[in-house]
Amino acid sequence: MNAQSLSLILGATPSGGGLLTTLQNALGLIISFFLAFFFVFWISLIIWTFRDIRARSQDLATQVIATLLVAVFNVGGLLIYLILRPRQTLAEIYERQLEEESLLAEMTERQTCTNCHARVESDFQICPSCGQKLKRPCPKCERLLELRWSFCPYCATNLMAMPMQGMPSVPGVSGVPGVPSMPGVAGMPANQPPGVPMSGPLGGNRF
Repeated sequence: MNAQSLSLILGATPSGGGLLTTLQNALGLIISFFLAFFFVFWISLIIWTFRDIRARSQDLATQVIATLLVAVFNVGGLLIYLILRPRQTLAEIYERQLEEESLLAEMTERQTCTNCHARVESDFQICPSCGQKLKRPCPKCERLLELRWSFCPYCATNLMAMPMQGMPSVPGVSGVPGVPSMPGVAGMPANQPPGVPMSGPLGGNRF
């Protein structure tokens, strides 16, 4: 009796048939498990891609194309999608826009000198860096005003009609700033009106 005859006899016995059936059933369970895992994994990829593209784009056509790409090509489609998808999500873009708007508002509110562009405060009259005049006080309410304003918005003072500050007053001459008073001539009072003869002896005509 050779080995081939022995194997035929063992295959014909009931115990050999039961072992083969058990192996076939176990192999079928393993294959079914892998198929179920592959199906669940494939559906998960599709759902993840759909959620991810919705978070990155509001274009309906782009969302459909990305989802179909993964649904048809599975892992290969997922790799292609990861290469072509937008870099930032809509939430990240919105946060970046908020940061840019906040920075722009801060730069707008921050006052700088018109001459040297140094940072100044709202209550500065001159720039501490270059001495540039920034604001002037109101002659009536003493509130700080812009140089270009013609009226005080706080007390309604006409700034054009008010005398300029910082000009020295002239004694004896009203309304003409900066003109010094003329000293009196010897023997003539300084405040003597014109046309009045000087008192005192005058030299007569010798001819």
